Amino acid sequence: MTVGAEDKPQPPPGHPVVKILLAQLGTSVALALLFGATGGRVPGYSALLGGLTCVVPNAFLALRLAVPRRDPGAGALVRAAYIGELGKLALTVLMFSLVFTLVRPLAAGALFAGFIAAQLVTFSGFLMRDPEAATTREE
Repeated sequence: MTVGAEDKPQPPPGHPVVKILLAQLGTSVALALLFGATGGRVPGYSALLGGLTCVVPNAFLALRLAVPRRDPGAGALVRAAYIGELGKLALTVLMFSLVFTLVRPLAAGALFAGFIAAQLVTFSGFLMRDPEAATTREE
């Protein structure tokens, strides 16, 4: 039996993973606008590319973990997490390689600032709590 795209469970729009990815994207765009307004076009798009170099691999990992598996056990989840992390690392290396080889001119400082800023947003996920999960734990 095949599962159609409409049958696959998707994280709801208010899910913490979706919030973090959107926050990373928003931070990347805001930082790109700030760098663009203060330093010009090159630092602006460099910061945006740095942010996207963080967001795209993180989205890959999130999708990897959200895809339903035939084996719903913990072992399958751990394997999916390992594969997702390896894919995330490979995508990050690939994206940095592509940016450094294909984008000219490039402001490396702005690129890394965008990447680091988006990466730091991930830590805000620890501050986000699911209200429903918190109430079920307290009961």
